[in-house]
Amino acid sequence: MRGAGLPRVTFGVIVLNGMPFVPYTLRALYPYAHQIVVAEGAAPGAARIARADGHSSDGTLEELQRFAREEDPEGKLVVVTAEDEGHADGFWPGEKDEQSRAYAVRATGDYLWQVDVDEFYLPAHLERVLALLVRRPEVTAVTFPTMTFWGAPDCRVDGWFLRRGAADYHRLFRWERGSRYATHRPPTVLDPEGRDTRDVCWLDGAAASRLGLVMYHYSLLFPKQVEEKVEYYSHWGLYSESRDSFEEASGRRWLRESYLSLRAPFHVHNVYRHLSWLRRFRGPWPPQVGRMWDDVLAGRVPVARRPMADAERLLASPVYVAAGYALEALESVDRCAREGWRMWGPRVRSAVRGRDGAA
Repeated sequence: MRGAGLPRVTFGVIVLNGMPFVPYTLRALYPYAHQIVVAEGAAPGAARIARADGHSSDGTLEELQRFAREEDPEGKLVVVTAEDEGHADGFWPGEKDEQSRAYAVRATGDYLWQVDVDEFYLPAHLERVLALLVRRPEVTAVTFPTMTFWGAPDCRVDGWFLRRGAADYHRLFRWERGSRYATHRPPTVLDPEGRDTRDVCWLDGAAASRLGLVMYHYSLLFPKQVEEKVEYYSHWGLYSESRDSFEEASGRRWLRESYLSLRAPFHVHNVYRHLSWLRRFRGPWPPQVGRMWDDVLAGRVPVARRPMADAERLLASPVYVAAGYALEALESVDRCAREGWRMWGPRVRSAVRGRDGAA
């Protein structure tokens, strides 16, 4: 796919314990990549799921090294570790800003495209994005709407949290001499003049959706993967507003009641406090996801799958499916009501205070 006239894209990846995704993700990106820079290893919040030397405990680093030897004829893959940045204990400081900056400073492409190891795109969508950048070189940032998959590639999650902006991922940024990766949360790249690339010419999630673009996010596919996310995010602070012991309890409650079992079938997304539900996915799969799943089912990839009989019962239940659509409609009503109150609430409160004062 990559050729004369097409933009050069550096894909930047942070990974810890990325198996079995690693080779399939790299194969999916390779035809479209000018360069793939992977920052491997643990931030402090992930110490419990890493080796003592800060590296992946599941063979991810070794798989990256194998791929570079055996499947990288054009020398596109660059692997960077904390040791390469001067951190002798193997751990990256901070919580992922440093990893993102490490791949960004090594980027030699015209664009920097951030990809988590469990994120995939249809080839037609990758090609559409590259064609878009040729046609509209003024675009400086692209945000992609996402679909989140749960337990199997034909089962996805929908919910209020995702519908209120959380499904939009900032992923693609123009990269020039003098550009700087500012923050990982949210992903933010500054242009040579110090401007956020999303403040220049931003194709936001709604615009990308109108173009038919979507990212396939397999973040809740395998039990091991999900358990490690809970371990990390419990310490980072995803599950509550304050960083106390409730975070870990909340994350483990979701894992126990909504993923490993379905006792809470309307809280299936890992941001537990919001309503969410399962949906059947009948669309095409990214080719490398299909190959990975075939290898998993055939036992060629040693990873445990989530038993899906309980999820299949829900997906076959007209009551559950109807409830999901009802919650979808209710979310729109609730969002409109909240937006209306934000607009008119101050006026109503002011009028009430004025009336009470006059009385």
